[in-house]
Amino acid sequence: MLHAIHHFLRYRASDFIRLMRLDRPIGTWLLMWPTLSALWLARQGIPSRRVLVIFLLGVYLMRAAGCVINDYADRNIDGHVERTRSRPLAVGAIAPKEALAVFGVLLGASFILVCFTNAFTVLLSFGGAALAAIYPFMKRYTHLPQVVLGAAFGWSIPMAFGAVQGTVPLDAWWLFLANVVWSVIYDTQYAMVDRDDDQQLGVKSTAILFGNADLAIIMLLQLLMLVLLSGLGLSMALGGFYWLGVMGVAATFLYQQWLTRFRDRDACFKAFLNNHWTGVCLFGGIALSLWP
Repeated sequence: MLHAIHHFLRYRASDFIRLMRLDRPIGTWLLMWPTLSALWLARQGIPSRRVLVIFLLGVYLMRAAGCVINDYADRNIDGHVERTRSRPLAVGAIAPKEALAVFGVLLGASFILVCFTNAFTVLLSFGGAALAAIYPFMKRYTHLPQVVLGAAFGWSIPMAFGAVQGTVPLDAWWLFLANVVWSVIYDTQYAMVDRDDDQQLGVKSTAILFGNADLAIIMLLQLLMLVLLSGLGLSMALGGFYWLGVMGVAATFLYQQWLTRFRDRDACFKAFLNNHWTGVCLFGGIALSLWP
């Protein structure tokens, strides 16, 4: 038994860490900031420690689960894409059935966590699990998989309101729609990195759908997100710090437009990573505006 554990830790643990993207936290942050924002808005201040711990752990578990099922869906594609060809499933370091087992464990652990909230949130969690499971396969059928990703990443928002308030008010859907739009923005920037490879492989994305209008459409989406955030701020009568946060979000969008102006692969990926600071600005504005 000890020998098997030692062998796993020495030779295989790093592969499973990479499969779950625990070594690349950007996706976790992009899921965490809207989740924290929703918790603060739902509570109108700092949420209870119990709810905060449940959702923070849930963010890590569900992001890892999403990465695992994504790599499982793309296991025959990733090897032909420059950025993903060294992923564990693509090189055969992890078997498909092992990946499915890990996905099941992560999903099960997430469900156990949500059971410590309330029945309404448990019911909502089934929608989140379904979105996480189907998103990776959408790129075979639609040029809008980023919209499904946005719904999957944003589903923590109604769940957060459900856990705190026992209902999902209209304000929660303002934030949810803003998050869907934001996900389309940053995942289009991400897809611009792989656009040439995806076109050859027949994989669909908004980056391919938008074509040469990509930067203009991203700018329109950024403006739409700012409008939705403004609607949220007015609806909830949030204070000056919130509007400073929205201004910070706008500043990150301007920087991302500047980065991607030549559509260089590395610059597009840098713009995608910069969305971490977009989330920081949004959550910071919300948290400070609701400070006791």
